[in-house]
Amino acid sequence: MMSVPTAGGAVAEPVRVRRLTDQEGQRLQQIVRRGSTSSVRYRRAMMLLASAGGNRVPVIAQLVAADEDTVRDVIHRFNEIGLACLDPRWAGGRPRLLKPDDEDFVVQTAPTRPIKLGQPFTRWSLYKLVAYLRKVHGRVIRIGREALRSLLARRGVTFQRTKTWKESPDPDREAKLDRIEEFLHRFPDRVFAFDEFGPLGIRPTAGSGWAERKHPDRVPATYHRTHGVCSIHGCYSIGDDRLWGVNRRKKGAANTLAALKSIRAARPDDAPIYVTLDNLSAHEGTDIRRWAKKNKVELCSTPTYASWANPIEAHFGPLRQFTIPNSNYPDPCPACLPAVAQRQRPPPRRPGSRT
Repeated sequence: MMSVPTAGGAVAEPVRVRRLTDQEGQRLQQIVRRGSTSSVRYRRAMMLLASAGGNRVPVIAQLVAADEDTVRDVIHRFNEIGLACLDPRWAGGRPRLLKPDDEDFVVQTAPTRPIKLGQPFTRWSLYKLVAYLRKVHGRVIRIGREALRSLLARRGVTFQRTKTWKESPDPDREAKLDRIEEFLHRFPDRVFAFDEFGPLGIRPTAGSGWAERKHPDRVPATYHRTHGVCSIHGCYSIGDDRLWGVNRRKKGAANTLAALKSIRAARPDDAPIYVTLDNLSAHEGTDIRRWAKKNKVELCSTPTYASWANPIEAHFGPLRQFTIPNSNYPDPCPACLPAVAQRQRPPPRRPGSRT
């Protein structure tokens, strides 16, 4: 906003928020980053944070799609009462009334993908939906953003994150799942599972845990992978319910073969074993197939996009939840798997032993 001369000839100062305290700045930044609040609080927090960053009123008004006078009023109100201005106390008034068929039309339009209605974007915002309702062919519905949000909430329509899924295109999906289930049922003591976990960024990782009120556990804040990354090559014995693994800097056929040899060593009685693994290209090399055939190891691939069928998947979740969060390992690669044996080769057992 340009400074303009006043009636007395002096130049008016541009409207801007006062200097923020640390608490105010952190609170505004939290609201803007998370966005999990009302649209009014979110937009007002954006106005204040943008003004604190040196943006002029016209720029802020364009950023939040609001009138310049509204932006000035919010800034003046913040300078008077602080963060309390995020929750305006509007006087009650008669709400705009819509006909029942207009309300039904709004509720039907909101969940519809905009592209199906000829709009060049993939999802509605309140601003875009209001603009569309005012110019939709055949009717004109005039409603404000807050009234629209209240109407949708009252009718059970909320703003949600789009979810995706994949269906397996594997033509042998059922046959592969039947084969895995057959092994688990008939030979549980000779079934193993293998998969990689990672790559994991080796750096202090925040988490959660029990602590005294307002005295949480603390780890250093760093965004640099000072030790690089590593992957855990995990092996799981179904019959023994035993998980072991080895940490490697990279995934690859050589590391996969080394892990498979450790699995073969867990059953030294020369009996056939069955290893479930996914369709990663590093699992299907010529050397691996040749070694597996020579050492009575049958590799059972999960169907495409169905790695959930691998029994080891359920054991990687606790590692991610209980081992990696709240971690600050000075020697990271051996410490990525502290609850799991760091041996590539588990101790041999007697033929037929279950312990």
